[in-house]
Amino acid sequence: MLSAADPPVKVALSHAAATAWREGALGEIGAAVPPERPARPERPRLLPPRDMPKRRAGGARESRVALLHALAHIELNAIDLAWDLIARFAPLAPPRAFFDDWVAVADEEASHHGLLTSRLADLGAAYGDLPAHDGLWEAAAATAHDLLARLAVVPLVLEARGLDVTPDMTRRLERSGDTASADVLRVIYRDEIAHVATGRRWFEWVCAQRDLPPVETYQRLVRQHFRGILKPPFNEAARSEAGFGTAFYLPLAGARPDMPAA
Repeated sequence: MLSAADPPVKVALSHAAATAWREGALGEIGAAVPPERPARPERPRLLPPRDMPKRRAGGARESRVALLHALAHIELNAIDLAWDLIARFAPLAPPRAFFDDWVAVADEEASHHGLLTSRLADLGAAYGDLPAHDGLWEAAAATAHDLLARLAVVPLVLEARGLDVTPDMTRRLERSGDTASADVLRVIYRDEIAHVATGRRWFEWVCAQRDLPPVETYQRLVRQHFRGILKPPFNEAARSEAGFGTAFYLPLAGARPDMPAA
């Protein structure tokens, strides 16, 4: 999957591998070293995050295409992030449940990319039509040395951020009359709550293996390996549903968003 540059091929291979794993046709995880970067199509053109054009809010077709394109790019990266995590950290010999969980995540991320590209096609657009940024894979590279750091940054910062912003995006699509796109985002949102829960569960498992306190360790790793800032407001209800309590992340964001700064 990581060596497949064509997104539809990557999606198809992901679904096939996940089915084979669930059905027992893949008996074990191999020992192949994942590439430093997954294969990518010639388009979209990748830009530094600071050079990305600003997306305009609103219900115009161009705005909706830009939003769906950005999300499709995130989900393509998410497919690779899940498979990279499986391949890169398999030598640590985690239990089979670890692979069960992350194979399921990869399978769902592939479904998300497919749903978004289908909506783009309905709107007369395609993945690759617009530029995209490489920030997600930069986060993967920064945490390639340590499973605990990867779990802290990818599911518990980046995917958790998706829980914060997706409800508002869904409402904006609804207001514009694009209920089909809003329905896609609802599917993604429900799955991503489970993905954050998976990240939190295995983060706490690794902490237990290393005799580390989860909350303090999470905060230390985010400060070390995440170059952005955690921006309130947070979707505390969805994060709590994932078992990801405020004690983990509120101290990293300063004062609560509903309280004045000191």
